[in-house]
Amino acid sequence: MSKLPNVLLLGIDSLRSDHMSLYGYKRLTTPHIDRFAAGGTVFEKHYSPSIPTTPGYASMFTGMDCFGTDVVALRHKGPLGDHVKTLAEILGERGYNTTCVGFTGNPSSRGFDKYLDFSGWGSYEAGRSPKAENLNDVAIPELKRLAAEDKPFFLFLRHMDPHSPYLPPGPFERLFYGGNETDPDNRSLDPIYAFKPFADYFRSWFPPDCTDAEYVNAQYDGAIAYMDAAIANLFETVEALGIEEETLIVITSDHGETLDEHECYFDHHGLYECTLTVPLVLRYPGKVPAGKRIDNGYTLQKDLTPTILDLLGIDAGVAFDGRSLMPLANGETFEPVSEFYITECTWMRKHGWRTPEWKLIVALEPDFHGKPPVELYNVVKDPLELNNVADAEPEQVLLLTARMEAFIARRESETGRTAPIYTNTDWHGKGTGPFQSSEEAYEAMYIGSPKSAEKLQAKDAKPAAEQAKSEEAEAK
Repeated sequence: MSKLPNVLLLGIDSLRSDHMSLYGYKRLTTPHIDRFAAGGTVFEKHYSPSIPTTPGYASMFTGMDCFGTDVVALRHKGPLGDHVKTLAEILGERGYNTTCVGFTGNPSSRGFDKYLDFSGWGSYEAGRSPKAENLNDVAIPELKRLAAEDKPFFLFLRHMDPHSPYLPPGPFERLFYGGNETDPDNRSLDPIYAFKPFADYFRSWFPPDCTDAEYVNAQYDGAIAYMDAAIANLFETVEALGIEEETLIVITSDHGETLDEHECYFDHHGLYECTLTVPLVLRYPGKVPAGKRIDNGYTLQKDLTPTILDLLGIDAGVAFDGRSLMPLANGETFEPVSEFYITECTWMRKHGWRTPEWKLIVALEPDFHGKPPVELYNVVKDPLELNNVADAEPEQVLLLTARMEAFIARRESETGRTAPIYTNTDWHGKGTGPFQSSEEAYEAMYIGSPKSAEKLQAKDAKPAAEQAKSEEAEAK
């Protein structure tokens, strides 16, 4: 029996596809990924429907939607349920060496043989943060070790550069910015500094006296460009090892990012397009069409594991919620997805329904931004989602709500479980249950430093009550 193909999966945290030159962005942020993707297939309308990180990867790694994984919250309580198998577990059972870099402790990272970490955060005081180079320092030796083994490998790399703090090293810091970030007449950061839950966190990594929101936006783009240059080293290593023809390489993200948009401020909450749209690139010479771009319908995170297994020729014996995208890539019969359910449990608990024309967002409790309980956007006429037309289009709200609720009822019946967006009432980890008012949410939700942000995603984080006390102390 010949050796099965290798899998190299790059999961780039907080990478929104519309800030990649690969997807038509005005700035040349991803030249190396662009060139690499020309040898593979790019999916133009790929979505992460359940944000943020933990549910995004749960879906990606299991081939299930949020009903199938029972995961919707960043701070998911307990482990990933044993009713699902992860891609790492499936491949491990078939003789793969499996290594995870940069995702130790998250429930969605279950099943790898080996876990490696790197410094993927930072602060202004600590200086510029070479996150991608730190990852390469760990990942490239591991890639070489795995390639030398007789067994196939699955290597997952979680890049952190587009995740705040955005601190790309020079010259990327000013690659896309030529202004004066401390101009006293620029007031664009005033509302951001006034937002108490995040203000101290921002001050920990914004330059002192920074006034220009566009400077921070440019740091996000610079971080992507810096990471892209470091990723080129990974591509070169694969080629130098002579394993290019036997390795499936995947590039995607767990969710996108809000910049100075929607009052969500340099984070990844709010069910807007900037947080839901993510890249998906597949490259596997001879197996994945080269130079192809797919824009026929939506593709979703739950499709990734079935697609990978299809390309490897592995039947896992699992009834996935997702499906292989290879028939779509190969121009075969494939019924496109035209609408889908969306959820978020990061700093707010909401769900909704996305169609080609409409986006419905429904809050399940008051949020800390004081946003309306129902939002409706015509994403064709208003692609930036700036005009909430819920009051002007009540019939459309009723129609989309009915479609969403019918879908929820069907999935609850199929899984035998209540929708997780309803059961995760302590999603924020405060131990108080649902917020009763926006004021309560505003006062309760606080992040004070990059270290406390990192702890939100770490298994060895303090228990929720202890963590809350610690963060309150930081705020004083």
